[in-house]
Amino acid sequence: MEKLVELKDVFKIYGEGLESEVRALDGVSLTICRGEFVAVVGQSGSGKSTMMNVLGCLDIPTRGDYFLEGTDVRDLTDKELSRIRNKEIGFIFQQYNLIQTLTVLENVELPLIYQGINADDRRDMALEALERVGLAGRVRHKPTEMSGGQQQRVAIARAIATRPPIIMADEPTGALDSRTGHEVLEFLQQLNREGTTVILITHDNGIAATARRCVRLTDGKIVEDKEQEVDWF
Repeated sequence: MEKLVELKDVFKIYGEGLESEVRALDGVSLTICRGEFVAVVGQSGSGKSTMMNVLGCLDIPTRGDYFLEGTDVRDLTDKELSRIRNKEIGFIFQQYNLIQTLTVLENVELPLIYQGINADDRRDMALEALERVGLAGRVRHKPTEMSGGQQQRVAIARAIATRPPIIMADEPTGALDSRTGHEVLEFLQQLNREGTTVILITHDNGIAATARRCVRLTDGKIVEDKEQEVDWF
């Protein structure tokens, strides 16, 4: 399989050299191939959120190498990193991060505006994404008029509107009831079946069990990396 993401002996150190230094990532090496569904699982303080920030080009390692599609991330400019975050990676967060004053459609169009896509095309792309998540009839609503599950579906539509090859989901079910959370995980599995690489960050072993591969972090180190049998929804 084609390598998509490769970390080589990566460290992320806060307060390096100080007595209080924290090694959020401590010599991590990891390869993720195109089309995989990987859960990165660990308790609070394990380094999983730092891992997502590095993989998502939201942060740069203190030491070590990160190759994304064969390109050394350290060699990229801020503008190039911004383009990757906007076009190559779709982010889904626990708290949705929607702009409350904008309509559902306007929220989904935002990353397309940043890409410079013209108004007609970005509207079509946003409407297509909203239809996929079952919200085609709610495009004029504001987030405050919607349930938590509906808001998370808006966030998912925003993440997939640019048709990115990678989806990174950070505790995407954390603010949802079990039924709605199940629906979100089912949708992530569907995206993966269609070829999208999915990286799921979670503290929950049950949620991690929905991925084909589980990478377990403890104190900034990978302590387990295994393939697992998955019951697809």
